[in-house]
Amino acid sequence: MPASYALLEDRGVLAIMGEDAETFLQGLVSVDVTKASGERALYGALLTPQGKFLFDFFLLRMDAAFYLESEGARIEELKKRLSLYKLRAKVSIEDATEKFRVFAFFGEGAVEASRLPEEAGAARFYEDGLLYVDPRTAKAGTRALLPNDGTVDVAGFAKADAADYDRFRITLGLPDGSRDLEPEKAVLLDYGFDALNGIDWEKGCYVGQEVTARMKHRGLARKGLFPVTIEGAPPAPGTAIAAGGRDVGMLTSVRGDVGLALLKHEAIEAGDALQAGAARLSPRR
Repeated sequence: MPASYALLEDRGVLAIMGEDAETFLQGLVSVDVTKASGERALYGALLTPQGKFLFDFFLLRMDAAFYLESEGARIEELKKRLSLYKLRAKVSIEDATEKFRVFAFFGEGAVEASRLPEEAGAARFYEDGLLYVDPRTAKAGTRALLPNDGTVDVAGFAKADAADYDRFRITLGLPDGSRDLEPEKAVLLDYGFDALNGIDWEKGCYVGQEVTARMKHRGLARKGLFPVTIEGAPPAPGTAIAAGGRDVGMLTSVRGDVGLALLKHEAIEAGDALQAGAARLSPRR
């Protein structure tokens, strides 16, 4: 599709500030917070001590503050969860959603038009905010966290909406928080967080790190998140997927004739026909 832009109004933003902010976050999240800067954005997750998914987010650093851009509907829940770990740390956690807007720039030539290298996570300051290549994959284009009262240059980009962007990210196989990962049940390796730069294997301990590392080293991931084409009436998210009479997975996101499916790797390798309700699913290559 041509280079396009969309305002993502369903996103929320937390600001984490204070002299202990970096140390505080470093002991909690799945990526190395020390790598975040005005030139580097990150994508990561917060887990339970048992290694189960709670929240995913884009992690940005501007001046003396860290910003977590995550699901707007759950931003207060994320704030409360982080606050449980605050204890005596010299850190403040503020809901900054009303201060910012989140934009996505996607489609052919989006990264080049943003004057950034085609490298996941590459970033630069822009209009008192941050413009950055999606840290998961440069194929997803760029994103921007900008002040509400700021301006954005959209010359060369066609106007799109959040539904257009949602379809785009589904075709790339990119998860979208609790829409695709069930909180307190999902594990990151089943959803490709390793390949999406959402786990730093070289950093020290963080909440859920031991279980996540054990899964990787023992090769325990048996599922994967795959983009699929839907033939027939689109089933609802959560619909079970069958192949050869066996339950092999579940639809997570659906947008028209495309969706994301959590599938057992053996089902993909076998090449059996996939069925979700009355619809047939075909993995997108």
